[in-house]
Amino acid sequence: MSGQNCLVANDWICWDYVTSRSQELTDATVEHVWITGASVLIGLVVAVPLALLARRGRRWSASVLTFTTLLYTVPSLAMFSLLLPVFGLSAALVVTGLVLYSLTILVRNALAGLEAVPEEVREAARGMGYGPGRLLWQVELPLALPALLAGVRIATVSTIALTTVGSIVGKGGLGNLIAPAVNSSFKAQVLTASVLCVLLALVADLLLLGLQRLLTPWTRAGGRPSGQGKGA
Repeated sequence: MSGQNCLVANDWICWDYVTSRSQELTDATVEHVWITGASVLIGLVVAVPLALLARRGRRWSASVLTFTTLLYTVPSLAMFSLLLPVFGLSAALVVTGLVLYSLTILVRNALAGLEAVPEEVREAARGMGYGPGRLLWQVELPLALPALLAGVRIATVSTIALTTVGSIVGKGGLGNLIAPAVNSSFKAQVLTASVLCVLLALVADLLLLGLQRLLTPWTRAGGRPSGQGKGA
């Protein structure tokens, strides 16, 4: 009875709401995860070539960074309105908008990682016969991974929050629960969906941090590498 009373009383914390709407919450969470994942992955695929273009010189860098920054300043409602004639009321509309927003972070971090590769490392690789493609894939990108993955972490957390805006076209994951609940003052639904968004962001950040540490073990080494003491 107390569980029903929390719904009738419109309490913020109501376990009966969670149990009675578990399928709805699960479906919204799954949609939130795949929209976020698709947006970040596509954004990464687009961002790396743009970072390579920006690396060609100051003129290219200024143009690319200015363009991606301007994209980020476009309000989400305006962005979705501009994309609506192309994609219609679909998940592709939300994913495309989120990809464009993620480029600001991903391009900057990818460019910072590539520019941080020491020039002597590139020269040594060229001296060993590495061509441009092999140099990029086997030397530059691996060394740029720490900065690139840090950008992916930030972009992922940011995209998890922005995905809720997709509720305006019915493709907002947990935002589909938050928006109508705010309008109707359904406290338990607002709090539960919001907490799930926060938990998604925390879990995603921890998983990506673990992946970053796994792929870049050299960044965890403290002090000088083994064997490089005074006697080396």
